[in-house]
Amino acid sequence: MEDYILEMRNITKEFPGVKALDDVTFCVKRGEIHALVGENGAGKSTLMKILSGVYTTGEYTGEMIVNGTRQNYSCIKDSERAGISIIYQELGLVSTMTVCENIFLGNELVSHGIIDWDTENAACKRLLEKVKLKENPGTVIETLGTGKQQLIEIAKALSKNVDLLILDEPTSSLTEADSKNLLELLSQLRESGLTCIYISHKLNEVMEITDTVTVLRDGKTIVTKPTSEVTESKLISWMVGRDMTEVYPITVHEPGEIVLEVKDWTVPMKKEPNRFMLDHVSLNVRKGEIVGIAGLMGAGRTEFAMSLFGALHEKPVEGEIYLNGEKMERFKHPREAIDAGLMYLSEDRKRYGLLLSSDLRVNITLSSLNKLSRAGIIDLDRESEKVTKGIRDLNVKTPSILQLARNLSGGNQQKVVIVKALFTEPGVLILDEPTRGIDVGSKYEIYQLMNRLVEQGLGIVMISSELPEVINMSDRIYVMCEGRITGEFHASETKITQEEILYCAAGGRA
Repeated sequence: MEDYILEMRNITKEFPGVKALDDVTFCVKRGEIHALVGENGAGKSTLMKILSGVYTTGEYTGEMIVNGTRQNYSCIKDSERAGISIIYQELGLVSTMTVCENIFLGNELVSHGIIDWDTENAACKRLLEKVKLKENPGTVIETLGTGKQQLIEIAKALSKNVDLLILDEPTSSLTEADSKNLLELLSQLRESGLTCIYISHKLNEVMEITDTVTVLRDGKTIVTKPTSEVTESKLISWMVGRDMTEVYPITVHEPGEIVLEVKDWTVPMKKEPNRFMLDHVSLNVRKGEIVGIAGLMGAGRTEFAMSLFGALHEKPVEGEIYLNGEKMERFKHPREAIDAGLMYLSEDRKRYGLLLSSDLRVNITLSSLNKLSRAGIIDLDRESEKVTKGIRDLNVKTPSILQLARNLSGGNQQKVVIVKALFTEPGVLILDEPTRGIDVGSKYEIYQLMNRLVEQGLGIVMISSELPEVINMSDRIYVMCEGRITGEFHASETKITQEEILYCAAGGRA
């Protein structure tokens, strides 16, 4: 008989107009790393919110058994008492507090009603050793990189005597080195007896680190199998419900004239004016082509895009920008860039791309209300008509244009952000990590959309940390390192390799 630490049987959860989970069964063996995969909107997050106590007993049907005991949660604390801890994609640390304060936040070690700092610091050091971190417990979180913060989240979970650890897209914001470090740690924790549920769209990681994989599609359990018995292509076909012969659509672009040219773009660091965040960056983008920008985390890719768009606090002190051959004044505000035909989509769609508490109609037209109004009055009928068409054209899965943005899956949120950008009628579109945190099916749809847009004459700049994505989708690639362009590659001239890009990303010159 199998030793299951978790049994979720016949779980059904409904929202107004949507059945998020439909008779789902999900069982996890003790001491394994169990992958939960599926497209955005498949029901993974909803299932984990039931497991972690966000949705309590009575808000769903079915039964949940943890460590042999049937669970009836009334709050999140009940799941923690059952030995369950979840680490979300958006880390939940308080940036202005120390490592020690974060780890024991809400579970402070007290003596006679007073926090025992000596005991806490000693316990913190032991937990940091478990996750292979040598940081001082008094270090402030905001001074640490994302990779170390992820490990601190795991240390925080371990402080609660966790039996079952849930990781939701744990490597989506990490560098390759940090990702490798995290996967090695999870393997060690498995050997020590910890059970993990691993949610990720990076199927290579799923194949490498997990013992068992469960696929959800449209709120239903499709299959549960040992990872050793499946392939990436089989997983993809189960996830999307069809065979996908290619991950990247093959399209030949025919670039036209230059629509964006940037010369000697230079931005100093605010606190150290003698050092440069961006150092004489020059590049160009042609009509009807995709230009990729690659580089390691901290290379200056996002800062470059935001400074062009007028959205960076630090301002350029040198450099010229041309749109369609016309020299522009450096944009002081995003509104100026949008009016000139330059649009930027942030890598953080939830923070900078969407108003999560507003409906899709408001979100999509927010940047282009001037095109839908007369004498300051919005034409609501025209607005609804255009939004409905935009959602239909991009295949956004939603019951209504009045659906709140927060209720959509990550892939559909990303599509909404793109619809919003296209409403501004840009000539140049900058996409910063356009497929971060979304599934292979939604990625393919966004790739197809990008190809359609360049065929219509748009110039696209794509910033991405996924080298296969940059290589397979770009006509030309610029590589950045420490705020400088260190290499330029043309897809039509030679077969570009990841090694060549990484060489330039590390400071080498092409």
